Amino acid sequence: MFARITGAAFRGILVAMLFAMPTLILPASATQSPEIILFVALLGSALAISEYASSFPSFVEFRNAPPINRMRFAAAAAAVGSLSLLAAHPLAPTGLTALVARLGGWLGGQLDFAYSPVQMTVLMMPPQVPETVVLMVRDAAGLVSAIAAIAIIVFALAIRVGHWPVGSGAFNVWVNLPLFDPTTGGDVVQRLQRDGRINIAGGVLLPFAMPAAAKLAPGLVDLGLLAAPHMLIWVISAWALVPASMIMRGMAMLRIAGLIAQKRRAAYAAPEEVLQTA
Repeated sequence: MFARITGAAFRGILVAMLFAMPTLILPASATQSPEIILFVALLGSALAISEYASSFPSFVEFRNAPPINRMRFAAAAAAVGSLSLLAAHPLAPTGLTALVARLGGWLGGQLDFAYSPVQMTVLMMPPQVPETVVLMVRDAAGLVSAIAAIAIIVFALAIRVGHWPVGSGAFNVWVNLPLFDPTTGGDVVQRLQRDGRINIAGGVLLPFAMPAAAKLAPGLVDLGLLAAPHMLIWVISAWALVPASMIMRGMAMLRIAGLIAQKRRAAYAAPEEVLQTA
């Protein structure tokens, strides 16, 4: 009990620090509403504590199947932290911000090729936006795209090499997939495979679809707001990390479906071996 509450409190602190990270890194002149940021940080912390302090799951998936959620959080922290340093460079340059800006510029240039998601973010910007803002968006997109790709590759290695999730113990579907009801219609394996493929397909298409939707609906979305550091950090982070999280979820679903199918084959094979022996 004490260990669970302590772990929940630690996770809540980490979530609060994640939301407060841009405010802590950016100069004070770039933060206009610190009370809103404080409220969001406290709200996120409270949600994390209430979820992990409870013995029963509510909405967080894979809470007892590390390291998928840790990888997601690490990717989010790396993205928000690096974009905060990137956005802080024009305002308060330091050696660290210059290093991140140089890395972002190189990644943005390398990933800005024809029909790439990074190029889509550049093309969605309206012509009246200054070129410095467009380059900042490109560099931020390239930086976060690399972080998202690394997170997906590391999780794929955890499945392939680390034998996730069985490598860390038994996998409880009810605890780790609280939103998935195995009693509803259809075969469980087929439903997991379908959900996994849908998540992977959606994660692949979303980085292209979001800039295209913003470009086609200029009256609904003011892309000039990306000139604001906080808006740039959170929008570009969500643009890359939400699809990456969907792909990782799809990979996890397919892996779980494969494990269930493997267990079924083993269970069906056991009676046949008994009959052959008899």
